[in-house]
Amino acid sequence: MSALILHHYPTSPFAEKARLMLGFKGLSWRSVVIPSILPKPDLTALTGGYRKTPVLQVGADIYCDSALIARRLEAEKSSPSFYPEGQEFTSAGLASWADSVLFLHAVSLVFQPASLAVRFAKVPPDAAKAFVADRSAFFEGGSATRLPLELAQHQWPTLMSRLQTQLERNGDFLLGVPSIADFSAAHTLWFLKQTPVTAPYVDDYPAVLAWYQRLSGFGHGAASEQSSTEAIEIARNATPAPLPGEAFSDPNGFALGERVGVSAVDYGVDPVEGELLFNGREEIILRREDPRAGIVHVHFPRYGFRLDKR
Repeated sequence: MSALILHHYPTSPFAEKARLMLGFKGLSWRSVVIPSILPKPDLTALTGGYRKTPVLQVGADIYCDSALIARRLEAEKSSPSFYPEGQEFTSAGLASWADSVLFLHAVSLVFQPASLAVRFAKVPPDAAKAFVADRSAFFEGGSATRLPLELAQHQWPTLMSRLQTQLERNGDFLLGVPSIADFSAAHTLWFLKQTPVTAPYVDDYPAVLAWYQRLSGFGHGAASEQSSTEAIEIARNATPAPLPGEAFSDPNGFALGERVGVSAVDYGVDPVEGELLFNGREEIILRREDPRAGIVHVHFPRYGFRLDKR
C-alpha cells in the first residue's frame, strides 16, 4: 500500500486542517514541506499548477482540496468517521460553511495591519511583501472577495455566538461527536490563535475555545519527513489506483477522454489541464503526464470546482 504524503507548509490553515484530520484518524504520513508562495516547481510536476495548499499524494494519485482529502482519508480508514451516520449532509454542509464564510472572515482579521506586523516581525521585508502580493493575486478572477476589516469585525460575534449555541446544544463537538464540520472550523480558529492580536477573537468565547482545544488534542498523527524529489520519484514509479465504478451523466455534457481544465471557483483559480478520466457526483479525475512525475491522476472535488473544455 502506498504511503500518505502530505504536501504542505507549517503556517497554512488548511494544511493544519489536514494535519488534524490525520491525527484524528491516527494515521502515519510523510511530510513534504512546500514553499508558501509561487513558484512551486516540484509540486507543479505533480498537480499541473494547482495553487492551493495542502495536496495529498498516494503513489501516483494526487488529491487537491481539503474537502476531497477528507474523503480520501475516510477511504483509508473508515473509523472514526468524519461523516457520522445520519448526519452526512449536515456535517458536509456545515464544513462547507466553515471553509468559506468563517474562513474568509478570519482572513480579513488576520490580514489587518497590526496582525501582519506581528506575523512578519522576524521576516525580511522583501519576503513579507512577496507573501502579501501573492495572497492578493490569489483572489483575482474568483468568486470570493476579501471582506473589509470593519465588516469582518462587525459580523464575527454573530458567527461565534452561533458556534457557541451549537456546542451548548450538542456537547463536546458541533454534532455531538467529532465530524468533518469540527475540523473545517477548527483550522480557522487555529489561524487566528497564531498571534496575540487575533487570538482574542477565539479566546473571548470560552465554549468555543474549549472545543478548539479538544480538537487540537487529536494531534497530527505520526509524521516523517520526505523530500519533494523523493515524492516525485514515488509518483513516477507508481501506477494510479483503479478508477471508481460510479455511473454518472454530466449535466453539461462533458465526455470522458476530453481535454479539459479544472479550476477552483472561489480563489486560487489557476486551471489544471488534462484528460478527463472520471466525472462523478463528488469527484473529478484528470490524467496528466509530466516529464518528471510520469503519468499521474489528479483528483478534485466536484463541488467548488468547474470544468472547461480545452
